Amino acid sequence: MAWNEPGGGKDPWGGNRNNNQGPPDLDELLNKWLGKLGGIGKKGGAGGDAGSSGPAARALLPIVLVVALVLWGLAGWYQVDEKEQAVVLRLGKFHETVGSGLQWNPPLIDRVTVVRVTEERQYPARGLMLTKDENIVELSLNVQYNIANARDFVLNVRDPEVSLQHATDSALRHVVGGSTLDDVISVGREQVAVSTKERLQAYLNIYGGGINVVKINIEEARPPSAVKAAYDDVIRAREDLERLVNEAQAYSNGIIPEARGQAQRLREEAEGYKSQVVSKAEGEAQRFEKLLAEYQKAPGVTRERLYLDAVEQVMSNSSKILVDQEGGNNLLYLPLDQLVKQANSSSDTALNSEGNNQMVDEITNQVIQRLQEAADRSREERRR
Repeated sequence: MAWNEPGGGKDPWGGNRNNNQGPPDLDELLNKWLGKLGGIGKKGGAGGDAGSSGPAARALLPIVLVVALVLWGLAGWYQVDEKEQAVVLRLGKFHETVGSGLQWNPPLIDRVTVVRVTEERQYPARGLMLTKDENIVELSLNVQYNIANARDFVLNVRDPEVSLQHATDSALRHVVGGSTLDDVISVGREQVAVSTKERLQAYLNIYGGGINVVKINIEEARPPSAVKAAYDDVIRAREDLERLVNEAQAYSNGIIPEARGQAQRLREEAEGYKSQVVSKAEGEAQRFEKLLAEYQKAPGVTRERLYLDAVEQVMSNSSKILVDQEGGNNLLYLPLDQLVKQANSSSDTALNSEGNNQMVDEITNQVIQRLQEAADRSREERRR
């Protein structure tokens, strides 16, 4: 029979409903609970006074509460390192972000998440992607990042590192899809890495994940193994092309300045020759004008002077002299000084060698011999 049915006299607190019509006594319930707690150490409870355990239990309760409070307070202390920041949630709501040092937050009320913000983390990625010119390329890269905002990293995204992986894959495919195979593999690899970093950071800023991308390193970029041999041939051909272009450029850099120098020298020589010819012509014209004036004053004297000057100029270039003698015979005379001058003009080092000295001696002996013979013939003719 239920306690609240008619005739049921027992209430749920252990009292008699018929004898006690009031609400249950809370002090009595607490005393019973403390009595049970205090009677745990008694052996069977025989011979003991149940009522005497109440005051002892009341004296033990504050001690238990103090010990529990001390343990609760000690559990709230924690240390935050220089490289870390702690995000504090109070009753599930963001409260604050604390820095390095010894910190305290009430346990069971605040939830603390410690994040290493200055540590540089790495995330490797690898995959096959399609380029703009419809070629397949295999890429291997490494993403270096750190935590820029601890609150956003903890609260805005459920799993920020997984989101980073997905965003990296999306950004890389977008950049590779807009580039050619040559750009990705050889000449434009650095630009692909820079563009991927910028696009990835833009995605992460939209997500609000608090992640800062430091650098993206493309470790390897190659075509699939099925076409690697053909692509290696293309690479070698491109290297040969670059080598030949560099050699041609080096030859051009060497020959063009030399040709320009020669052209400049020829121009300067032509200018010098022009100035010489013009100056000489002007001088001859002035001399002729002055000579004409003198000729008009004294034609005979001027004509004789011009004749003598012409003969002197012609004879000065000749090494032979004809001497007119009585009797109609001409004597051929070879002057030594003219022969020596002629030998000096033909060679600068003629007199410095032994062979040239011998040649001069032979010429001298021949001249003396001819002079003696000419003198003997002259004496014989006079005798006749």
